[in-house]
Amino acid sequence: MDILCLIVTFIAVSFLTTILCFSLLLLKIYTGKSIQDPSYPPVNGTVFSQLIYFNKLYDYQTQVATKWSTFRLLAPGHSEVYTTDPRNIEHVLKTNFDKYSKGQTNQLIVTDLLGHGIFAVDGDKWKQQRKLASFEFSTRVLRDFSCSVFRENANKLVGAVSGLSGRVFDMQDLFMRCTLDSIFKVGFGVELNCLEGSNKEGSAFMKAFDESNALTYGRYVDPIWELKRYFSIGSEAALKKNIKVIDDFVNQLIKNKRNLLAQNQDCVSSISHNIYFLCLILLLSTQLFILVFSSWI
Repeated sequence: MDILCLIVTFIAVSFLTTILCFSLLLLKIYTGKSIQDPSYPPVNGTVFSQLIYFNKLYDYQTQVATKWSTFRLLAPGHSEVYTTDPRNIEHVLKTNFDKYSKGQTNQLIVTDLLGHGIFAVDGDKWKQQRKLASFEFSTRVLRDFSCSVFRENANKLVGAVSGLSGRVFDMQDLFMRCTLDSIFKVGFGVELNCLEGSNKEGSAFMKAFDESNALTYGRYVDPIWELKRYFSIGSEAALKKNIKVIDDFVNQLIKNKRNLLAQNQDCVSSISHNIYFLCLILLLSTQLFILVFSSWI
């Protein structure tokens, strides 16, 4: 009888604790968010609603964007603003770029994969890398060479798509393969041959990079990802393994390029130039189609 009473008490306390935590969570989500204020973007639910549509998130966000070009999803302590309005995008990315930092939360999530490159830093570090990138892209030789490489790989892409006529295929995967082939040829002088699949190391790198992107993006909806990273379990263990594949591959490329530079002082490429192009890969393979930024209100 005492055991039964203890079990019932435990269940009741657990239930009440759950209800209390849930109520506090709702209170934190919905209070102080100016939900009825017309000067703020309309609310389309909470960030947790995205878990339901996670496997087809882009389709869901596109569907919502047809109703509202700018909308909010509520989260504990802040709101996330999503926009497809060109005026807002210009305001954030051009007119008032300095006022919209990536923020510590985003940096914490992406640093393991992106490091401290141009797409993960703010302020002076970003300006320094942006200046370097602008200088590299202003070189006419680079522009001419990159154009020829992109044209060549675009023709390969057309051939690959033509060969799949009448069959279902993943266009995003082909785009990423074409992009990696082009960027590595321009930045490192290396033929990855991802479209053809003939380079085992290149294919392993592409697979690891693609999975790392997905796992990093998953951190945004995983409340215990830091705990999993600490114990190196689950998705974080897989991410750590994939990042090692990426690091080993890129470090070997940099080592080879340094050896080449040591042998040939007239080589046009530079190590900083190559590292920048590696960062560019991370941007071009990103699969987000809607600008997302956090507004801490």
